[in-house]
Amino acid sequence: MKTVLFVLIVATVLMSIASFLLMRYDKQCARQHKRRVPERTLFLVAGLFGAIGGTIGMHLFHHKTNHWYFRTFFPLMMIVQIVMIGFAAYRVFA
Repeated sequence: MKTVLFVLIVATVLMSIASFLLMRYDKQCARQHKRRVPERTLFLVAGLFGAIGGTIGMHLFHHKTNHWYFRTFFPLMMIVQIVMIGFAAYRVFA
């Protein structure tokens, strides 16, 4: 079970960094009228344990905050991912 917890934490950290950087890159592309990162890609990375970084990036860069589905589902995915890590930690340390 410790291995599962470790994998969840590492996946969350790496994918959150990737999601955060994708939000920043997409915001830069939007400002420069360049080709954008597809919303599907942003959701995929967030769903694969990157929701924490995606949510932080969304609010920090003021990016995608006008889209209800980003405002709703990014924080929801973040909560689910935090609960999963918390449950794994509880199982390891309880």
